[in-house]
Amino acid sequence: MTSKLKAALAGCLLSAAALPALAADGAEVFAEACAACHNEGGIGNPGLAPALNRPGFWSGLGDRAVSYVSGVVTSGLAGRIEAAGQTYVGLIMPPVAGYEDADLAAAASYVLQDLGGLATDVTEADIAAARDAHPSHADLRAMRPAGE
Repeated sequence: MTSKLKAALAGCLLSAAALPALAADGAEVFAEACAACHNEGGIGNPGLAPALNRPGFWSGLGDRAVSYVSGVVTSGLAGRIEAAGQTYVGLIMPPVAGYEDADLAAAASYVLQDLGGLATDVTEADIAAARDAHPSHADLRAMRPAGE
């Protein structure tokens, strides 16, 4: 191999290594990790999992929306909740396991932005903070807007 070819190849490899990793696709992660219960597009599953495509719910959380969704994906959620006029009780959403913080942040951002109508990003740091805080299910339920 000539020295020019070696130099060109080394330059390509260094350039590729310097590229940032592609961001996770939030809709794809949601489809893999959440849609089995919450359905495609977050339309919910009556009696099993509430709809997530409810902008009024997410805007009702206000500045707690990021903490809430980050806490739910990292800690899960159980206990009695009211959502869109339906009561959910006795079912447990486990923490979303097997995904990196970047993947969970992408899925949570998809929920807030595409399903919830908020112009809010969830970051890896938000997910890491929720993991560290490990909010209780009671704390997460208390964050929910009344009747939602």
